[in-house]
Amino acid sequence: MRWTRAAAWVAVAALWLACGPVVLLAAVAALVHPRTRGLLRVGRPDRRTTLVGAAGLVLLLGAVWFVPDGRLPVPPGGGAWVTPGYTGRPVSPQPLPGEPDRPGPLGLSVEVDSGWYGAEHCGHLLPDTHERLLALCTSSSGARLKVLDPRTLRPVATASLPDPCADVPPAAGTEEEFVVATGDRRLLHVTTTDGADAPAVVTQRAVDLGRVLPAGACVVSVAVDPVGRTWFVTRAGEVGVVAAEGEPAVLALGESVGQPLAVDRDGAYVTTAEAVHRVVTRAGAPLETWRSAYETGSGRKPGQRDAGSGSGVTLLEGGLLALTDNANPRMHVVVLRAVDGSQVCRQEVFEDDASATEAALTAVGGTGVVVTNGHGWTGAWRGVLGRRPPGGIARVDVVDGACATTWTSAEVAPTSGTTLSRATGLLYAWTKRRSWLGVDAWYLTALDARTGRTAFAARGGTGPWAGDAGSPVTIGPGGTAFVGTRAGLVRVVDGTRGLRD
Repeated sequence: MRWTRAAAWVAVAALWLACGPVVLLAAVAALVHPRTRGLLRVGRPDRRTTLVGAAGLVLLLGAVWFVPDGRLPVPPGGGAWVTPGYTGRPVSPQPLPGEPDRPGPLGLSVEVDSGWYGAEHCGHLLPDTHERLLALCTSSSGARLKVLDPRTLRPVATASLPDPCADVPPAAGTEEEFVVATGDRRLLHVTTTDGADAPAVVTQRAVDLGRVLPAGACVVSVAVDPVGRTWFVTRAGEVGVVAAEGEPAVLALGESVGQPLAVDRDGAYVTTAEAVHRVVTRAGAPLETWRSAYETGSGRKPGQRDAGSGSGVTLLEGGLLALTDNANPRMHVVVLRAVDGSQVCRQEVFEDDASATEAALTAVGGTGVVVTNGHGWTGAWRGVLGRRPPGGIARVDVVDGACATTWTSAEVAPTSGTTLSRATGLLYAWTKRRSWLGVDAWYLTALDARTGRTAFAARGGTGPWAGDAGSPVTIGPGGTAFVGTRAGLVRVVDGTRGLRD
């Protein structure tokens, strides 16, 4: 009988991997029936069973804490047989005008693999000059910077950071340098080196903000402008700037901030819960030149962190800026003039009482943006058992001084936004599909940036830990797309031309 019970549980586990949570629900329902319980003699476990179960739990926890990062794949959440692994078809690249960038996958013989980092979430990813990934990862025990091998997804160097004051420590940078704000009011300028063939994370400069920020101030965004100045802003609305070799200076705006900064050669654009502010430098100090209020609606909507714009500002060609407001019953994409903050046009998107976002807009086509709808996504629980919010993706363009919706898509990317590869002409998003069998399946989905048509989708993971928790898709070396999930990193690459081990 012992072997019968063991075989039954093995069968349930195998069916769960194949068909998902519905199998567990059926197993629980079956155990409620007295005949099933009697057949399997399910009752109070004996001492041996208890010890075996405890040993198995200890081994599982050991795998989380002691197996080196990236050596195991992200655990599957079940449902591999009842959700498609791939839909659509490969496409040919259709490059878009603009500066050349990295190509993303085209959907040809797609390969998907992952690296498990236990309880760590790697929200910021940045390719460095050595064709590796620099990742900023956080967990309940703090934050770490990792240099990752893009082929194996294993760390080759790691550096611990002071405890952050935000859930995701603000960071920005280029391939040469990464800037991260720490919880002890510092800006760390770090880079990667290859001294003696041993990769390492090196702090090039540490800027103390304690002299210009009060105790308890929390930096929520940092950005490096084209002339090398580092901008930062706190949740309380204190915006500051640090010249390449200078000291920090701060201006208090008096309005709360929860969105990232946008910068250009002349200064920064700060999106508060009430307005957009243009801030420049005069004699090394920040100075506000204009303020443009937007419609804030009736308060925080489901799926938003704050009761204001959920996108922040995106820079467009022709001296234009774009952001989302928080209007009711529908939010708008709002386009402003960078010179004075005056409104050019605005366009409502998505459905009544079902529109909100917490993802940056994606600039496309010069004066167009792509916006994703995250209304109703209030946490990972919102997606369990195959559920998903209304969602939707839309492109809005400025045509002859007016805003117009160019296309809409029914795809649901609740938190990640989209990432554009001009080299392929595709937008990449981490999307979720509805499953009547209760499977939580997440996909790397590619959309044609010109038409909004879904080109292909590759399943990247199943289960609640496969959600991206707000991490955008990152295009890395070799036509590879990376996504930081709640428990690790997923890599999607074309099998015939991507990175090889």
